[in-house]
Amino acid sequence: MTETTTSAAYDISTDPARLDADRIHRWLSTDAYWALGRARDVQDRAMAGSLNYGVYDRVSGEQVAYGRVVTDHATFAWLCDVYVDPVARGKGLGTELVAAAREQLARQGVRRFMLATEDAHGVYEKVGFKSLENPSMWMSQDLQDPS
Repeated sequence: MTETTTSAAYDISTDPARLDADRIHRWLSTDAYWALGRARDVQDRAMAGSLNYGVYDRVSGEQVAYGRVVTDHATFAWLCDVYVDPVARGKGLGTELVAAAREQLARQGVRRFMLATEDAHGVYEKVGFKSLENPSMWMSQDLQDPS
């Protein structure tokens, strides 16, 4: 089921038919430090297995931001690939996108919503994220050689 949140100038939608996959791939693979060089087929698979959010200009219909949530829709969600087009930055769109995702996940009963960021802590703190209280209990494993 898709959802759309509307503001004065933008729509935030989970409708996969509205996503501009070419634009999303270009944004992420050329301008997002965490996804530089990401192959198109990898991006397409990531999108296919995720809950995707697009932000669209209400007048032109053009996509101006994107975010992706990996979730089981029941207990856990991981926010990733949040990107706002440089021409649309400074308008609070990233915050609105994350708030819309948080509200939808909360309605589904998701208990834990997580993310990782190198440089946007202030953006995410505006919508309730905080540093891990006990980071030593979390673990990760890289499955691919980064070189």
